[in-house]
Amino acid sequence: MAEHEAEFYVGYLPRAPSTLARRTRLFVAMLLGLALALAAALVMAQQGFGPGVFEYGTEREFRGVIEAEPYPVLAVERPGEGHSRYLLSAFGKHGALPLVEAFVGRAVILRGTLAYREGLTMIEVAEGSVKLDPDALQSSARPRDDGQDLGQVTLIGEIVDSKCYLGVMKPGNTKAHRDCAARCISGGIPPVLMTRDQDGNASYTLLVGAQGESVNAAVLDLVAEPIEVQGRLRRMGNLLAISADPASYRRLP
Repeated sequence: MAEHEAEFYVGYLPRAPSTLARRTRLFVAMLLGLALALAAALVMAQQGFGPGVFEYGTEREFRGVIEAEPYPVLAVERPGEGHSRYLLSAFGKHGALPLVEAFVGRAVILRGTLAYREGLTMIEVAEGSVKLDPDALQSSARPRDDGQDLGQVTLIGEIVDSKCYLGVMKPGNTKAHRDCAARCISGGIPPVLMTRDQDGNASYTLLVGAQGESVNAAVLDLVAEPIEVQGRLRRMGNLLAISADPASYRRLP
């Protein structure tokens, strides 16, 4: 009788027969290799968290004019380029209006932490840091302009809270982030419609009511859902905003 045919393993014996032991080791090695290959494939298949940056622990000083409608921004004049507008937020899941409403239309100095992603920037304003700019002529602080009317458009995308999506949390979008995004938007963080072109390039558009008002409370049920928005698009410096009644937003399958 051949050696492998004669081998018989009894569980209480201290060692398995040599042929059976070799086969068992080979089988275990194959299972381990398969598990490692599967783990590597799953890692490679995961999407990246995106290029958002939050400069946690780093405060900078900023100068500009406070605007509050529809959302608080700091308008910073760029010589020969008009104004760049930075969205503003407070610490945590809170909007910046309570921190800046006493300074609307005024030139200020403030301190805060930057979050930015693909051309959109937010300052998390340090509490108590906002003060009038002593070097600015307050009478010459430029009021908000009406921007450039880009006409009627239809946009398809996902509503995100601008603070987390810009880099404060990752990932800051999709249904995995829905609850957090809803809390941020309900707390006053500006809601943004994130859209992508056919090449995958992202664009960000502030959601504004038909009369130019904020829409935070009206969009909470649509956060992290694919939606279609038809409205009037306007450019204000580096920001885009679409004006439409939130009741007209269409949820997509």
